[in-house]
Amino acid sequence: MSVSAVLVAGAAGGGAYYLLRTRGTPAETAQRFAAAWQAGDKAAMTAELATPQQLTAYDQQRSALGVESATVKLGRITEGDGRARVPYTATLALKNIGSWSYDGQIDLVVADRTWKVDWRPTALHPQLTQGATFAVKTNWPQRAAITDADGGRIDGGTSGGSVQQLVGYLDKATKKDVAKLGSSYKTGQAIGRGGLQETFQKRLAGTPTTQIQLGGKTLGTIEGTGGKPVETSLAPRAQAAAVAAVKGVEKPTSMVAIRASTGEILAVVNNQGGFNRALDGRYAPGSTFKAVTAIGLLAAGMSPADKVTCPMYATVGGMKIRNSEKEEFGSLSFLDSFAHSCNTTFAPLAEQRLGADKLLKTAEAVGFNQPLNIGVPATKASFPRAQSDAELAAESFGQARITASPLSMASVAAAIADGTWRPPTLVPSLKQKAEDQALPKGVKEQLHGMMAAVVSKGTARSSGLPAGTYGKTGTAEFGTGEKLDTHAWFMGFKGDVAFAVVVEGGGTGGKVAAPVAATFLKGL
Repeated sequence: MSVSAVLVAGAAGGGAYYLLRTRGTPAETAQRFAAAWQAGDKAAMTAELATPQQLTAYDQQRSALGVESATVKLGRITEGDGRARVPYTATLALKNIGSWSYDGQIDLVVADRTWKVDWRPTALHPQLTQGATFAVKTNWPQRAAITDADGGRIDGGTSGGSVQQLVGYLDKATKKDVAKLGSSYKTGQAIGRGGLQETFQKRLAGTPTTQIQLGGKTLGTIEGTGGKPVETSLAPRAQAAAVAAVKGVEKPTSMVAIRASTGEILAVVNNQGGFNRALDGRYAPGSTFKAVTAIGLLAAGMSPADKVTCPMYATVGGMKIRNSEKEEFGSLSFLDSFAHSCNTTFAPLAEQRLGADKLLKTAEAVGFNQPLNIGVPATKASFPRAQSDAELAAESFGQARITASPLSMASVAAAIADGTWRPPTLVPSLKQKAEDQALPKGVKEQLHGMMAAVVSKGTARSSGLPAGTYGKTGTAEFGTGEKLDTHAWFMGFKGDVAFAVVVEGGGTGGKVAAPVAATFLKGL
């Protein structure tokens, strides 16, 4: 057959000429172009063009509308005489606005015996002309409220410094904020900064009713949604009682109260502004941590009635240990050694009966090393595994490298009160990262008796605590040198309210921190 015969046969077949002579199909080219558009891969899009050019219109659309993702669905292709067209539906997910869909068309042409995209601005949108740009025009709903557990607003700036620290404030959005939040936001717009206002910015603000515009003309409108309030667990009475309790203390004092049965935070107070010690303080917990060590010892088979000794000094792992003010009590019950806060009892028992791994496991079961998700930034309690017997001994009474905040120690008190550790939270609707953990069987009742003895005849007996209070004092050394300063601690519970108080550099827990707790409980 001659060459001319091939040409005639091709002409007679119409499109068959192009099928014989052209590589690929228009559908394949359109699919590659649409896939590259979805992926935001401009290099791959450009590779499909009949005439190479800059596809800046796609960048402009993406940034102006805050496009998070694009889905391009192709329709049925039509072709003839070396040209083809494929309709599409593009659906763009716009950050913090919603989804917007529109229909368009991609034109294709044979170039160099290959199907290519014959690109012009209408390929991106049928109404797009050279130089026209996309934009959004927004109308925001009223910002929703942040409330306490009784439904009262706490975001009006009149709720006291400690509450304002939790709530945060409204500030003008910067370029960095807009990049993070999406194109519906503009620089200078009011957004949440710090605390709950920032954590729940999107929930409180809702989404705006948004007009999608092209060259000043509205292409479509996406209806907005109202903001949703953030309901906290803060109890006005508990908060007021805590504020009154810390008010008169000269040194930096912080307190957290928790509903033991739920883990809900009832009160958070700092008597001095700036750093939120109640949630972010990293203090050695001192002898309040003996309650944690006691959980481990009771679980290991000890009983409050067991006879132990409390000498003036004990040596564990080569480290000489003494009691506060060099006290000694000789032979006594385990309950009484706890009530009198005997370091020289607890350190040897931790070495003999627990070891580093068991003490670590016990600490982690009441919140140490556990992630916190309370609704605002908070520092988790840290318990490093002891690297030596000397370190284990120091850990047994809350020294060494252990750090905790009043929030964390209130959470420990809540676990002892209820028998189950629950991750604490300021916003009950938040999903927690940590799991609830029950105390070992029988430990709760035994430890209640021991904590009652602290108040009735132990280190907190002169603190004025009301009847029915269970607690543990702590005097935590910090710093360096011959004579160390101490933070004063008291943690405990009465009924379903668990709490912890720290007075920074305050001295002894029984004399300084426990009376603050007494004032709080009486205020309730």
